[in-house]
Amino acid sequence: MRNYNFYVYITTNPVKTVLYIGVTNDLSRRLFEHTKNKGNKNSFAGKYYCHNLVYFEHFTHIDYAIQREKEIKKWSRVKKMALIASLNPEWKFLNDDVNE
Repeated sequence: MRNYNFYVYITTNPVKTVLYIGVTNDLSRRLFEHTKNKGNKNSFAGKYYCHNLVYFEHFTHIDYAIQREKEIKKWSRVKKMALIASLNPEWKFLNDDVNE
């Protein structure tokens, strides 16, 4: 059985006031798309400049990744912030770590 790579991720804007939760099979490509899309009022992430990665989880099955994305999206902002802080307490932007 082949292992696949899927990611649930959270991005934020430069001042860390807006959160975007997404799922992708190519995190590096998706971050590039978010960065390229900055200021695009036709997408949530673009409109609010949510291109800075602060959290991600890896999955090998898309069903689990989608389930987790939906779960996190239902959470309160406080709970989402606690999740981010559990692995990234300083809320460092992780884009460069993923794109190396």
